[in-house]
Amino acid sequence: MGLQISPLQQARAGYRPNLPKALRGGSIGVAFGAPTEPASDREEIRRLFPNTYGQPAVTLVAGDGLQAAPLKVGVVLSGGQAPGGHNVIAGVLDALKAAHPESRLFGFLKGPAGIIKGKGRELTPELVDAYRNTGGFDMIMSGRDKIEKPEELAACKKHFAEMGLDGLVIIGGDDSNTNAAVLAEYLKTEGCPTCVVGVPKTIDGDMKNEQIEASFGFDTAAKTYSELIGNIARDATSAVKYWHFVRLMGRAASHVTLECALQTHPNIALISEEAQARGTTLEQIVNYIVEVVVRRAEAGRNYGVVLVPEGLVEFISDFRVLIDEVSAILGADERYIHGLPDHSERLQYLNTRLTAESARVYGTLPRDIQEVLLRRDSHGNVPLSQVETERLLIDLVSDRIRLLQSRGQAEAVKFSALSHFFGYEGRCAAPSNFDADYTYSLGFAAAQLVRARLTGYTANVRNMTKPADEWVAGGTPVTMMLNLERRKGVLTPVIKKALVDLGGRPFTEFAERRDRWAIGDEYVFPGPIQYFGPSEVCDAPSITLALEKA
Repeated sequence: MGLQISPLQQARAGYRPNLPKALRGGSIGVAFGAPTEPASDREEIRRLFPNTYGQPAVTLVAGDGLQAAPLKVGVVLSGGQAPGGHNVIAGVLDALKAAHPESRLFGFLKGPAGIIKGKGRELTPELVDAYRNTGGFDMIMSGRDKIEKPEELAACKKHFAEMGLDGLVIIGGDDSNTNAAVLAEYLKTEGCPTCVVGVPKTIDGDMKNEQIEASFGFDTAAKTYSELIGNIARDATSAVKYWHFVRLMGRAASHVTLECALQTHPNIALISEEAQARGTTLEQIVNYIVEVVVRRAEAGRNYGVVLVPEGLVEFISDFRVLIDEVSAILGADERYIHGLPDHSERLQYLNTRLTAESARVYGTLPRDIQEVLLRRDSHGNVPLSQVETERLLIDLVSDRIRLLQSRGQAEAVKFSALSHFFGYEGRCAAPSNFDADYTYSLGFAAAQLVRARLTGYTANVRNMTKPADEWVAGGTPVTMMLNLERRKGVLTPVIKKALVDLGGRPFTEFAERRDRWAIGDEYVFPGPIQYFGPSEVCDAPSITLALEKA
C-alpha cells in the first residue's frame, strides 16, 4: 500500500498559488534603485563587506533583461520550520524551468550542515509536486548550523565549484540571511561565481522592515494558534470555572501574541516590549492579572484567557536584574554552589550574595524555577526557554489570591487555572492561502535574482494587503539591513530584529480595547484556516499587516 495522504492534502495539491503580475509573463527584467546603506554602523559594515556593500535595491518588472540560460541552483532550509517552506522551493524550481527547461535544482539536506558536507539531492518536478502547499520542511529537512568558520566557508566554495552551481537560495530568518551575506561576501572575494540569495522566514514575525513587509509563516502560525485560543475561550465560557494561561512562541518579540490577541480578544495579553518600556516588575504583572481576576469574579466570571509571550521574563526589569546577578555569582562560585548538599543551602548562600531586591524576587519564585536559574546551557547562559512562564504566573497569582483571601478580600474569587504552550503546533501547519501565495512568490523572485547574477540579497514581496497580482517583488541588499550587536562579547553584524512598535497601529488598536476585553466576554472565535470559499475568509492577510499598511 502506497503512502496515503488526506483528502485535504489531495485537494491542496491542486492549488495554484498566485504570483505578482510582473512575474507571470514570459519575460522578466530588473529595475535598479539607488545605492543603499544601513541605518547605522556604516563604516564597520563597509569594512566587513567591501564587495557587497552599497548595492542597490531592485524591483522585478515585466520586460526583457534576464537571459534564458540553463542554470544549476541549490536551496537549503535553515533554522526552525515555518509554513510555506516547500512552496518557496516550488517557486524556485518553476521559475528556473520556465526560463529554461534544462535548469536543475539541488536541495542540501538537514540545513547548512548539508552544504558544508556537500550532501544533497536533485529536486525534480516529480519530487517537488508531492510537497506543494504542504507544511513542514521534510522535503530536505532543516538544521541550525551556521557557515562562519574559514574551513566551513572553504568547504562550501569547493562543493559549489564541483557542482558548477550558479546560485544558492538560503531560506531562513534574520541569522540565516545574515549568514547568506557572509557567504556571498566570501564567495565574491574568492572569485567564485555562485550567487547567494536569502528568503525571509520566521513564524515569530520579527524579520521585517521597510523593504520586507512580513516574514513568511507568521500568518499561518498566528491563525493556527488563534483557532486554538478561540476554542479555549469557547470552552472557558462553557465550563465557566477555569482560567487558561497560554504561552505562545516568540522569544525575542511579541508579534505572535499581539496578532493572536487582535484575532481572539482575550481577557489579558502581555506584551514583552511594553513591559520593558515601562520597566514593569514581576510583581506588577502579577498584581495586574490578579486585579482582572478579582474584577471578573465580582461580575460572576471566574474564568478567562491570558496570553503570554514566550520571552516575557527576559523583558521584566527585576527578573532581568536577577538573572544578571545570578549569572555573575555562578561565574565566580558555580562549583561551590552546586557542591552544596541541598537546595535550601544553595538558597541560603544566594541570599548572602544577591542584592536585597533580587533576593526577594528569587524567594518568590517556585522552587523548580529557582533551580532552572542555577543551570547553564552550552553557551553559558541561563536556559530561559525552560522557564514555563505561564506556570510561573499561575503559581504567583494563586499565592497572591490566597493572601488576599486570608485578609478577607477577594472572597468572590474561585481561581482554578490551566496552562498551555502553543509552539510546535503552528510551525508545520499547511500554509494559508496568503502564505502559500507569498512563499511561492518569494521563491519565484529568488530565482530571478539568481538569473540576474545578484548576490547578497534577500528576496522580498511588497504591497501585500492588495490582491496578489498587485504585489511587487524584488530584492533587498542584506548589508542594508545590518547593524552591529554584541554576541558572545563580540560586536557582530546581524539583521536587526523588529520588535513590536508600541506607537504602531497594531499595538495601539490592542491597547485601546484591552480594558473592555478584560472584563467582558468579547471573545472572537476565528475557527480553522479556510482554504476554499470567499476571498475575505480565505485570502486575508494578518490583522497586523493590514493595520500596518492601512
